[in-house]
Amino acid sequence: MKKRVAIIGAGPSGLAQLRAFEAARRAGEEIPELVCFEKQSDWGGQWNYSWRTGLDENGEPVHSSMYRYLWSNGPKECLEFADYSFEEHFGRPIPSYPPRAVLHDYIAGRVARSDVRKYIRFCTPVRWVSYSEETGRFTVTAKDLIKDEHQVEDFDYVVVANGHFSVPNVPSFEGLEFFPGRVMHAHDFRVADEFAGKRLLMIGASYSAEDIGTQCIKYGATSITFSYRTKPMGFDWPAGFEERPLLEKLVGNTAYFKDGSDTEVDAIIFCTGYKHTYPFLPDDLRLKSHNCLYPAGIYKGIFWQSNPNLIYLGMQDQYYTFNMFDAQAWYARDYMMGKLALPGPEEQEADIAKWLAYQDTLTNPFEAIDFQTEYVRELLAATDYPRLDVDKVAELFKEWEHHKMEGILTYRDRSYRSTITGTLSPAHHTTWMKAMDDSLQAFMGLPQAAE
Repeated sequence: MKKRVAIIGAGPSGLAQLRAFEAARRAGEEIPELVCFEKQSDWGGQWNYSWRTGLDENGEPVHSSMYRYLWSNGPKECLEFADYSFEEHFGRPIPSYPPRAVLHDYIAGRVARSDVRKYIRFCTPVRWVSYSEETGRFTVTAKDLIKDEHQVEDFDYVVVANGHFSVPNVPSFEGLEFFPGRVMHAHDFRVADEFAGKRLLMIGASYSAEDIGTQCIKYGATSITFSYRTKPMGFDWPAGFEERPLLEKLVGNTAYFKDGSDTEVDAIIFCTGYKHTYPFLPDDLRLKSHNCLYPAGIYKGIFWQSNPNLIYLGMQDQYYTFNMFDAQAWYARDYMMGKLALPGPEEQEADIAKWLAYQDTLTNPFEAIDFQTEYVRELLAATDYPRLDVDKVAELFKEWEHHKMEGILTYRDRSYRSTITGTLSPAHHTTWMKAMDDSLQAFMGLPQAAE
């Protein structure tokens, strides 16, 4: 009987898995029966922008944390698919830091050409997954939101690819309930214009705080105060930005910090990360992890240790993104198709322990980049994924880190060379701080559609 694979999520990770199988099918191999469950009405996962927050049109929690005016905060050359370059998709070289709409177009373009849409059931969230020791199969219960019907089916493998940047982690602080201004988590942030003329407090000291803070200044915020728990980001912040220790309490509009300082703020945005949440999985199958480069309990960062037929994709903290998801998907595909065997429990445990010990030695972003580079290299070596020069990608990541330190508001104006085509990207026609339109048309210099 033909094997069946359930893929939960049609974002970049789930689409990578579909693309991996389709590549094998086009090479003449027989692939399993595939069913991809996607709760949104279209593919793209996190890259689907919606003005909605809270609940979507079907009463489901809004998945995407994307906001208007979001531009890539890393060079596109670091996430380029080895089998589908930006140049191939757009027909010409494009600048290194595209906005969200351009990246979504690129992701969708590859899978559209791969003809994998036929495997996806849209508006169909998975409600529950169970495993039978007796049959060795999973039972997946999903809800067709349009028909208002549940579907119950059995599968040999389940690929969990729903991401881990959708369920906000929101701490609380004394006096927050009486704060008279706007309070939100980054997950619900949508439009920087809302904060023009406002004094913002960003709680957090990582990518979301950095990016939303700079976006808001770009669109007219008066000032940005970053409140950090462990250490400041340490960029050479221009006028209008400052970093302070963790918030201690709020009294009216006044924020008091642990160093005894205070400042007046009009709005607060929590940039405090996300939780790994898999409500459709029982405890014995559910990954419980904080955001890190190598979660414990999954062999090769992919296979659930106690049941390798449960597969997790994209569950790491990420420097590498799209191409790492591909590396994982190709590796997982070869296991599911019987082309790649996994070692026994003791050897798996030793391998996980090796990576966890390595992770514990990391002290800075450059070491973290090397760590994830070695991880991706190891996965690629075992599959037929098209050649990806991870050493060149790692060099670009490190250049990017240096460029951010040199200019947090100007690093997006830099150009990098594609590791796939060798082409140096052109400069964008407008510097990032002056590029106020984030549409694909504006970025590509195309005529705008009529109002």
